[in-house]
Amino acid sequence: MSREARLYFRRRPDRRATRADIPSNRRRKFGDRRSGQLGWLTLFRNTDESVVSDAIGECEVVVVPAGAPLLRAGEVNDCVYLLLSGQLAAYLDDALTPDMAIPIHPGQCIGELSAIDGNPVSALVVALTDSRMLKLPQELFRNRLMSIPGVARNLLIALAERMRRSNEITLEAQRKRLMLEHLQKELDVARRLQAGMLPLRSPLFPERSDIEVEGLMEPASNVGGDLFDVFFIDDSTLFFCIGDVSGHGISAALFMARAIGLIRVAAMGAARPDHLLERINDHLCIGNDTDMFVTLFCGFLDVATGRLIYSNGGHCAPVLLHDGSISVLPIPKGALAGAIPGLRYSANEIFLNRGDALICFTDGVTEAQTKTGEEFSEERLLEIVARNANGSLETLLDAVRREVASFTGNEALDDDCTLLAIKRP
Repeated sequence: MSREARLYFRRRPDRRATRADIPSNRRRKFGDRRSGQLGWLTLFRNTDESVVSDAIGECEVVVVPAGAPLLRAGEVNDCVYLLLSGQLAAYLDDALTPDMAIPIHPGQCIGELSAIDGNPVSALVVALTDSRMLKLPQELFRNRLMSIPGVARNLLIALAERMRRSNEITLEAQRKRLMLEHLQKELDVARRLQAGMLPLRSPLFPERSDIEVEGLMEPASNVGGDLFDVFFIDDSTLFFCIGDVSGHGISAALFMARAIGLIRVAAMGAARPDHLLERINDHLCIGNDTDMFVTLFCGFLDVATGRLIYSNGGHCAPVLLHDGSISVLPIPKGALAGAIPGLRYSANEIFLNRGDALICFTDGVTEAQTKTGEEFSEERLLEIVARNANGSLETLLDAVRREVASFTGNEALDDDCTLLAIKRP
């Protein structure tokens, strides 16, 4: 037996008192196992320890530091390792997913399959903590240890236990994958339902020559919290709104659906947009235990005269194209909706001439960021609108979306992106 191995096994009966790094809740269990010199090792349980000791006489004890690999998938291995102290994990996937790892505890062996059949290693084995192990060469393992009564039996028991654990892990991973696929299908349905709630056709009113309207909504995830709506109250009065719900994902989408439903009902009976916001705010506050809220900008446009009366609830100010000039529309102050009941809102009024347009947007446009944190900004949006002011609204909105993607360097959105443009042609 090598000097290090002899020293290791010689001090084993007293090791409980010197292994301060073993957690207290494991010392008793380890102590029970280690009452003998070799019997606590799974492979040598209930065997003739003197015969085993002679067989492993010159085997070395190796140390693998925490985080270092012991075996790599696809590599050839010609040794069996018995873990003496520390913690190993065998990963069944390349992503090192914790749920796909088989833990290897002191007393267990690793590398026995590849050492027996000569095939490459099938899993990545990594030391989770500084680990010490006894290294058994392939020839020794095959020709001497396997002939010792009880060793083959112990090996089969250990393999069966590991295969059972591997099967359990694989089945659990499959169950989670099926659940994820089911959730993805549910999200796809939710996305289609949400899209069906918004007027996403282009153009929105192709049968009318007195108004041009285009909308675009692209969620950062499968479903989002942005919203917009536009419809005629009567033959000449166009109602429109745009909003942004706090948060993202399912909760924001549900709150968005609630807001859209309330807006459509309230708009049909409201004469002014500020009164509409007051009703929407009070209704959204009811039962809002999650403290969610929505920013809203809405207005009523007389498409015959160009008279626009509008109100704002904490939303971004739209861009105004008026008589050939581009500016930010002055908006009245107003708190976001859904947080505080009983709020009052105010309204402003302007006239849109022929050729004038209004471009509404959510903060997912102007606050889109590069990797360094620089924002797209309102100034860049104004520049894009100026360059595309003489084209169609569809061309304008497409240009904005392309510029945002180019600026951030990422087609995927960090926030929902919504645009609504209205023009008196």
